[in-house]
Formats: sequence, C-alpha cells, structure tokens
Amino acid sequence: MTHGTRVASLCLSLGLLATVLGCHENKPAAATPPAASVDVINVALRDVPVVFEFVGQTQSSQQVEIRSRVNGFLEKRVYREGSLVHQGDVMFIMDRKPFQAALDAAQAEYAQQKARLDTAQADLNRVRPLAAKNALSQKDLDDSVGQEQAAAAALEQARANVTSASLNLGYTTITSPVTGLSSFAKKQDGSYIDASNSLLTYVAKLDPMWINFSLSENEMLDLRTQTQNGTLKLPPVGKLDAVIVLADGSIYPQRGRIAFTDASLSTETGTYLIRAEMPNPTGSLRPGQFVRIKLLGAERASAVAVPQAAVQQGPRGAYVWTVDQDGKAQQRAVETGEWNGNEWVIKSGLRPGDHVIVDNTLRLMPGVPVKANVVATPSAAVNPGGAAGMDGGGAGGAAQAGAAGASGAAATGGANAGKENASVTPGGEANAGTGAAPPSGEHTSLYFASGSASLDAHSADVLAGVARRLVATPDARVAISGYTDSSGSHAANERLAAARAATVRAALIVAGVQNERIEMRKPAQIVASDPPDKSRRVDVTLSSAAGG
Repeated sequence: MTHGTRVASLCLSLGLLATVLGCHENKPAAATPPAASVDVINVALRDVPVVFEFVGQTQSSQQVEIRSRVNGFLEKRVYREGSLVHQGDVMFIMDRKPFQAALDAAQAEYAQQKARLDTAQADLNRVRPLAAKNALSQKDLDDSVGQEQAAAAALEQARANVTSASLNLGYTTITSPVTGLSSFAKKQDGSYIDASNSLLTYVAKLDPMWINFSLSENEMLDLRTQTQNGTLKLPPVGKLDAVIVLADGSIYPQRGRIAFTDASLSTETGTYLIRAEMPNPTGSLRPGQFVRIKLLGAERASAVAVPQAAVQQGPRGAYVWTVDQDGKAQQRAVETGEWNGNEWVIKSGLRPGDHVIVDNTLRLMPGVPVKANVVATPSAAVNPGGAAGMDGGGAGGAAQAGAAGASGAAATGGANAGKENASVTPGGEANAGTGAAPPSGEHTSLYFASGSASLDAHSADVLAGVARRLVATPDARVAISGYTDSSGSHAANERLAAARAATVRAALIVAGVQNERIEMRKPAQIVASDPPDKSRRVDVTLSSAAGG
C-alpha cells in the first residue's frame, strides 16, 4: 500500500470516530420516573372497638337427671332416645301392680279406721249426757273420750298412708320435668331399680344455652389495669354482647350476654369462670360443643389504628410505609396490638399527624418520591367472624386458643376432676410446643367420668398441650380411639364411646388443629383382663405419618 493510500484510510477512520463521538454526546439523558401515586391516611387518636376472644364449651342451662323415686321393676321405656321431649311427657313406666295393691290396702285400712271413729263418736255421744246426770262415772266418760280421740288419730294415719301409696303409684309413671333433649336410657326394660341405680337418663334444656369460658388471673389483672388507667373502656359486664363461632367457622346467628362471673379463683385451673347465656330457639346448639366466643362492646381509648393492608411484615418485624415532609416514602417499624375487622391497633411507632400509605406499597422503596392522595380513615367496625389477632399471633395464638379451650372445658368441670384422669406416654407435655416431630406412637390417655362425654378440668389441660404440639408441628397427625364397656347395652356403650371421641376431636379443631389431620378410629371392646377404668378412656395418638 502506498503512502497516499495509508493517509487516506487514516483520515477516513478519524472521521468515523468523530461522527460516533458526536452522536454519543448529543444523546438525551434518561427521563426521571414519575412519582408513584399512593393513598395515605392521616393518623389520629380515636376510640377503636375491641373484640375479646376465648374458647368455651356449651352447657345446658338446666340438665335434669331422670331418676326413679320408687323401687321396682322397669316395665317400659316410652320415649325415643335422643329425641326432644316436652315438659310432662312420659319417659318410663314402672311395674304398677305392687303399688296399686299397696294403695288398695291403704284405702281399706282407711275405711276400717273411719268405721272405728264413727263407733267411738256414737259411744261418746251416748256416754256424755249420762255422765252429766251422774248415771255413769267420770271414768266412763274419760274412756269414751280417749277411744274417740285414738280412733280419730288412727284415721289420720290411715289417710296419710293412702296419700303415700297414691304418690308411690304415681311415681311409677316417670315424666320429664323440663323441655329439652333426652339422652340414652341407662336401664333397659325389665331391670330392677332401687336407690343404688335409680338414674335412668337425663334431659338437657336447650333454650337458653350456657357458654362457659375462663379468664386467667393475669388476664383479669391486665384488664383491670387497662380499665383503671383509661386505655380501655369496658361497659358493664351484662352489656357485653357475646357472639360465638362454631367449629366449622360459621357464626351462630343469635347473640347473647354475660350472665354469670365467678367471684373466686379456681385453685385447680387458676382461672375465673365466666358464663354467657345464648338464645337457642331452634336447638342447633347442643351441650358439650367447643366454640369460639367473642365479646363485643369494649373500646380501646385514644388509640392509633391503621388498615390491615398498611401493615407489612419484614425480617425485623412489622412496619408501615409513611410519607415524610419531603414527599418521599420511608419505612417505619411499629409494634402491633390486637386487630379486628380491617384495622390493626398500633402500640408504638406512629404518632398523630403521620401520613401512612395504605396501597401500592409493592412499588415503594425508601427515599422514592410519591404523590400522596389523602383519603378518609375507614370507620372503626368489628368483625365477629374473623379470628381476633392477639400479640404474637400465628402458632402462638393458636396455642393460646388451645390453652383457653382447656380453661373453657375446665369451667364445665367433672365430678372426677383430678390428675388421675389423664396420662401421657412417652414424653408428652414435656415436649409440647417445641416444634419437634412427635415420637412414633406417642399417645395421651384421657379419662371421662362414668356416663359422661364432657372433659373434666385436668383432661382438658392435657388435651390443650396436645393441641399446642400439633399446631407447632404441621406435619404431625393424630388418631382418636375410645373403648366400649363389655357390660350393659352394647349399643349404648358404643354411642357413649363415639361421643367422647367426638368431644376430643371438637376440642382439637377449635384449638386450631385441621380436621384433615385427625383420624377417628372405631371404639375397641375391652376384655375381662383390662382394668375397669379402661371403659372411660379415650386415647389420642400422635405420629408424623398418616394413620398414626
């Protein structure tokens, strides 16, 4: 290549480079992204409704034992087991023949004594005028008066015997003293009934229904402190509305009121018994159900509350997005309290006058300019159907619900409450809430009172520990199995065993255990070599594999 050619190529390259550099220098700068448009609310102090939530158990407002008042043979069961009976309905009939014979004998004795009195009165009427004329001695008159009085007393005794025999005959027809749901018959036709086995069945009044739940000593003291310092406004106890949520999450349509609060602390459970009275006109509530009960009517005074959508969760806890004085988004760490409806109560982190962003939070970064559109703060409202958020929330809240369920069951109590009514093998409560997978085959034995399908205080406490383990171990399952007594009616024993297992299942579901993690097994038949109390037992077996 000649010298002239090389010079020409170099000039061409320099020209192209200058052109490229000139184009680069003339390129416009990148446009600044527009400010995100967000809705914000102005934080202000206001009274916010508060919902208190507990786990309770339904109880009949009047559960009456149907007993025989006389000894004899049971002739017939008239009512249909499990049916609704009305006051005055005949339920059982005893053998009337011996009592009819006793009444006939008493009436005959009455007639005899009546004849004796008539004769004594006639003799006295004859003696009295003769004694007045001194035709008979005073002793004769005294004897006649004594015989007449003795005959009158014997007649009164005979009249009382007739009344007693008539009552005993009437007692052979056994009626219901209240309108309510009947239980199964504990004695079959032909059984001999005496004072030792006089219980035939019971009738539970359904309307109204009681809801028993408990408040721990710490909770009671905390409520008292908040009320005294003015942060919590509580209406009179009888003015608190009670709403219950059933095991399937549905809200019971009727509302009740607090009807009773125990004045003393239970030394067995460390709780105060509280009772709500709930209308139950259709009988849809049955005794022994576990429910969530919510108390409405209290208010958090001068509180800071923001919509739930404004509260986010990060690695360091809850936070909200705020707009600073320069119109830029900033994160603000907050401490949350209870929530209800669509609002969180903020314990700390926000002040009156702060601007909290309530939407489009996913597009925000700290220091990014925003275009704030101030919207009205939503009105405070309660949401009876939602789960009340307590401090901690999550699995801890479910564990608290399990503990409350134990307290609610303890409120109903059982005659045989005591530590012997439940046992855990192996490990059991010692590992509750640790989150570790339960050992294969670990089981808890719960014991019920004879003839009862209600948990007593200690068994409910142990079952609450089982619920906490299940909530903390999502992959664990549980199997529930009962035992049927070999004596008495086999059908009635199977029904009782199934009812006890259903009580345990309902308590676990209300405490936060999913239904699909619970396996219901058929009750097993006990044999002669088994201990006598095995017929009162329900086993709750934990495992990490399906089927336990």
